[in-house]
Amino acid sequence: MKQGRSIRLFLVDGTPNGLLTAEIVNWTGHALTGPRSKLKELIKRKECGRTGVYFLVGPDPDNPMRPQVYIGESDDVAARLTQHNRPEGKAGKGGKDFWERVCLVTSKDENLTKAHVKFLESRLIALAGQSGGCLLLNGTAHDYGNLPESDRADMAFFTEQIRIILPVLGFDFLRDQQKLAERLKQQNDEHQPAATFVMEIPKYDITAEAREVDGELVVLAGSRARKTWSSKSTYASYQALYNELKDSGVLAADSSGHIHFTTDQAFSSPSAAAAVISGRPANGRTTWLEKTTRKTYGEWQSEQVEQSEPASTQPNEPI
Repeated sequence: MKQGRSIRLFLVDGTPNGLLTAEIVNWTGHALTGPRSKLKELIKRKECGRTGVYFLVGPDPDNPMRPQVYIGESDDVAARLTQHNRPEGKAGKGGKDFWERVCLVTSKDENLTKAHVKFLESRLIALAGQSGGCLLLNGTAHDYGNLPESDRADMAFFTEQIRIILPVLGFDFLRDQQKLAERLKQQNDEHQPAATFVMEIPKYDITAEAREVDGELVVLAGSRARKTWSSKSTYASYQALYNELKDSGVLAADSSGHIHFTTDQAFSSPSAAAAVISGRPANGRTTWLEKTTRKTYGEWQSEQVEQSEPASTQPNEPI
């Protein structure tokens, strides 16, 4: 059984769009995030004077389905963020125009050293590049593997906590495809594996299978999809996602010429998965069918909710 985790969030200025701090209980790390418009207030906080790693995040103008991300480290994060806030091309180095939000991670006990954060930066750059969930603006990550073995173990744990806390703060660019495979395997090993959903388009010889994993619909490797995005509708919000998956090699041609998923791929909704597979906008709640019962995804989900409803309590008998 999975263990729950407690994360403490604090709205620094009492508004949801202002500065936000986050901590995981029993973890020495501390996260602080906010919009660029609040940078003046953010750099005044004591966390910004510590050694830490930070993420600059902004939209990708060529692909609205993913962000641009720059990952850095400093022993004085406030000074580095001030540098990054300068206009690009002006006097001095480090100015970056693209970012709209920032997130920095430091340590509450101030035991992170320069060597630690260089190791963390290198590891996080590598993970962001592997995930394919963002346009990474860093170059190749440097190898800082000369830390003592005990420190490397501590930083490996620190990295995993960062990967837990970032999605809670709205940054989902460090997705772990390896852990996705492990969760699918865990479902297969259970006595009652998760339901499998199928989607078929006979006209194009397309069959796809998917499962729900941690609230997402995961299309399984080997599933087929349309060769091209076919929709001419002005509503084509998933076209960028389709193109991204082709560019990254998640969608590729097999020996027969069909387009297939080369790896398991998680989607935020059944409709996103259905759109990529069919090459046009699609309602995933009606397109996906539970493999055994042939109920639609929507019918299956409704049934699961109704079965989990607590039994209604009877009114107390009058005395």
